[in-house]
Amino acid sequence: MRPSPGTARLDPVAVGLALGWIADRALGDPRRGHPVALFGSWAGWVESHTHRDARSAGVVTEAITLAPVLALGLTAQRLPAPARTAATTALTWAALGGTSLGREGTAVHGLLATGDLPAARRRVRNLVGRVTDDLGPDDVARAAVESVAENSSDAVVGTLVWGALLGPTGIVLHRAVNTLDAMHGHRSTRYARFGWAAARLDDVLGWLPARVTVLATAAAAPRRAAAVLRTAVRDGRAHPSPNAGPVEAGFAAALDVRLGGRTVYASGAEDRAVLGSGRAPVTTDLPLAVALADRVGAITLAGALLLRVALRRA
Repeated sequence: MRPSPGTARLDPVAVGLALGWIADRALGDPRRGHPVALFGSWAGWVESHTHRDARSAGVVTEAITLAPVLALGLTAQRLPAPARTAATTALTWAALGGTSLGREGTAVHGLLATGDLPAARRRVRNLVGRVTDDLGPDDVARAAVESVAENSSDAVVGTLVWGALLGPTGIVLHRAVNTLDAMHGHRSTRYARFGWAAARLDDVLGWLPARVTVLATAAAAPRRAAAVLRTAVRDGRAHPSPNAGPVEAGFAAALDVRLGGRTVYASGAEDRAVLGSGRAPVTTDLPLAVALADRVGAITLAGALLLRVALRRA
């Protein structure tokens, strides 16, 4: 029995990306047994057996850790159309983090709005890796806005972009590489050399999604679109991350705030360049940042689906 013409024209990856995005919006991340957490446990086990204070050890570790992930993606890529749709849906849902990101940002806003600064300092640690013990309310708001911006690219746009380009393999590869960067890409004594491979690979895979995020941010804030593009180019390059810089600068311009500045990590303080030329962020900017991130995700999904249509026609 032949499929109907309409069914034959449906792209399994496009349908899977859309259904996975809907699942993330409806369900968020699973509370237990999250596939990304399971991958993190696997990566930690490999690291415990391969760690040495050398770049070569990091390269070997990343290769071993990513091998089963690539095998999973390539296997899903070769499934028949209905099964490929189901696999893409599941992988997209597992990889996306937009809903959980928004919930965390909203929770921090709620604590700040009620004046519970100690709890807000603790809660924002779910979003950032910096030291939060001495942050004031506006500093907590700034940290949360910066994380919402950066993770919109890492946890939403990257999945959709690489899923549209490479299907299931792109989805799992991007999420795994980004997770390894979060685990190994630190400037601490343990990871300064060992984590070099994880950080550089994440920079490579994050380059395109970061630029797509800037474009989506401009589209999501049309009245400030020119400022978003201008600020991302002007200020983004001063950030230590080639990808987080343009994204955070674009969000700063869209919200008419300024981000960056002094940031304290366990490894020491960094005086980062200021991104944007608006006022300092305050508590009420957090819901605006979350709403902006939601629009950026929806716009990127639309672009990813259009790309799949174009690729299928080609």
